[in-house]
Order: sequence, then C-alpha cells, then structure tokens
Amino acid sequence: MLAHLVEDPGYVFDNDSVHSREQHRCLAEAYDADTFARLAETGVTRGWRCLEIGSGGGSVARWLADRVAPDGEVVATDVKPHHIPARPGLTALRHDVVTDPLPKAAFDLVVARLVLQHVPERLAVLDKLARSLKPGGRLQIEEFDTSYEPPLLTPDEESARLYETFLATKSAVMRAGGGDPEWGRRVPAAMRAAGLVDIDVRPRIELRTADSPGLRLQLHHTHHLRDKLLAAGLTDEQLDRVRALMRDPGFRAASSVMYSVQARRPPADGEGGR
Repeated sequence: MLAHLVEDPGYVFDNDSVHSREQHRCLAEAYDADTFARLAETGVTRGWRCLEIGSGGGSVARWLADRVAPDGEVVATDVKPHHIPARPGLTALRHDVVTDPLPKAAFDLVVARLVLQHVPERLAVLDKLARSLKPGGRLQIEEFDTSYEPPLLTPDEESARLYETFLATKSAVMRAGGGDPEWGRRVPAAMRAAGLVDIDVRPRIELRTADSPGLRLQLHHTHHLRDKLLAAGLTDEQLDRVRALMRDPGFRAASSVMYSVQARRPPADGEGGR
C-alpha cells in the first residue's frame, strides 16, 4: 500500500488555488493527445497495474484506467489529489513522492508528466520510480526544456523583448523554487543512470499562436503565477502588455521543447521484457 503522509511542500504551481482547474484544462488540451499516443506504445492494456505521480486534474489517470479495465488498477497520486475523479479501477492518494514511500517492483507502468522539473530531489525521485517498476516495467517521463522558445513574429522589437523577459522571469521563479525548467534534456541520461534500459527519446516542438493550447497555457501562467512574477521584478503593466501580445492573431513563437522519454526496468534473470 502507498502511504499518504504528505504535508504541503509549497510547489510553484499550487494545485489548490483559484487557477488550478484552468491549469489542468490547459495542460490536458495542450498535451493529452501526445501523451496518450506515447502511452499506447507501451502496450498498456487490461490487467496492468499503473502509477501516475503528480496527477493534477487526473486526465492521464482516467485514460489509463480505461485501458487497464476491468481487472487492472491505476494509482494516481498528488500532494492535493481532490481534483482526480473517482471511478472504478482508479485510486487517488494524497502522497508526496519526495518524502513518502513507494512499493518496490509493484507497477507495470509509471508515468510522470511535468512533475520532476519542479522537484529539487528529482534524481532521488527518479531512482524511487525506477525501483517501483516490476522487472520489465516501463517508465514514461515528459518534461520541458525551456531554453529554446523564441518569439518569431511580433509587432516590434520591444514586444519581442517583453515576451522574452516574461519567459526569463517565469524560469527564474521556477529556479527559485528549486525547479529546473531545462530538465527535459537531462531526462534520458538520468534514466540511464537510474539503471533503466531501452531509452526512447522523442523531442517535440510546436508553433505557438493565439489560438494554440500551448500559448493559452502561457497566458494562463500570467495569472496563476502573478504574485511570484511581480515579486521577481515584472509589473502589472508588463503583464497586461504581454497578455495582449499573446492574444494578437499575428503573434508567432516557437514552443519550448517537450521531451517524451520512455525506458524499461531490465527484466529479472531468465525473464523477457514486455
């Protein structure tokens, strides 16, 4: 059984603020389709036991629950799990993967999307996730590298500089909270160091426009992180201007790179992997 001993660790994106539901909606709209396609490649099916950490709104956990039904199980954890919907085969637990234990060799599939970049102890957590896999089980981690996300078309150079300042300030806020906004590029090597094999890396980049889900997520962050962005040096006037810029139909920017990385725990001696 998973313990649920967690106290609030105070992550940058509070999962229990007035902005949480919109954060979950934006994440699902922007990334669920690609996440589900990658998970399908693992062969996840009826009877599998799965774990998702940092489940947020629970859209990934719900998809997994449908795949493993009726006799599989999905355990979805979060420090504030009340947004995760109840359904047969899906167990939501209040759990901090940094401090709380996980069972060893218990899961066929473990998923972590946009979680470990926020956790200072990310390498220790990755080791814990690897140990929680059954021999032959698979781990899927999806993380950003925000070092590349330039504006491409803006009304003028001042607008381009403003957008870059917003992105740099948001990265500084993440780093101040112990995060690594560029960790996506480091995931494959970290998986190998954790003893995982068959590492499959898929980088993805998109065009951000006013009607793209990824840019709507950025726009939402100007509200969700407002207090932290102001404390880091931005002004409300700058935030109003960058919101207007991101709503401009002519605005174009490259997204950050999303790395979707799968790996496998080596099978026990004499066993084949999934």
